[in-house]
Amino acid sequence: MIAAMLKRDLAQFFPFSGSGAALPVVFFVAVAMLYPFAVGPDINLLSRTGGGVVWIAALLASILPLEKLVSRDIALGMFDQLKLRGVTEEAMMAVRLAAHWLSFGPPLVLATLPAAALLALDMATVKLLVLGLVAGTPGLAAIGLIIAALTASLRAGAALSGLLLIPLALPILIFGAGALARLDAASLGFVAAISLLLVAIAPFAAGAAIRAAREI
Repeated sequence: MIAAMLKRDLAQFFPFSGSGAALPVVFFVAVAMLYPFAVGPDINLLSRTGGGVVWIAALLASILPLEKLVSRDIALGMFDQLKLRGVTEEAMMAVRLAAHWLSFGPPLVLATLPAAALLALDMATVKLLVLGLVAGTPGLAAIGLIIAALTASLRAGAALSGLLLIPLALPILIFGAGALARLDAASLGFVAAISLLLVAIAPFAAGAAIRAAREI
């Protein structure tokens, strides 16, 4: 059952499934392409600020899938059907979290390489940036899942999701970008710790939100 759920969710959210989930990657690359036009061709300026811009682009890109992350399945009664088959809300949300991260986390990490070339980042910065995104994107996915579940039953949930995700994701962004500013890999440990905590909490928080939405 769990494997079938993961396969279904991956088919729904994977960037090239035709469902529109490619938007985070397209948005991410577009920011990297447009930023040099905004600040000019100064290589030193691009190399100093480009890593932070990539982190901001990753944060904003993670907002795009939130609208359809759980609301569509709530409307279709998918979670109710799974509950009748004995699947707990926590298990549903754990699978959904894995599928959500796989759909945008690894593609964003891969897209970092051409983005780094556009922003004239050196190899040391690129290495820390890639490691930071590998450590941080699970946390962004966990925050997104919790917020999507909490706002799924609200009429203005899509707009509210973005407003909630940005401040909650700031610790990951601060430590991730801070590691680039100081070229200090130790800061990535904080990014990984925050992500692990969020990933551990997300299935339970999102599952409770799904149960509450069912009772409304």
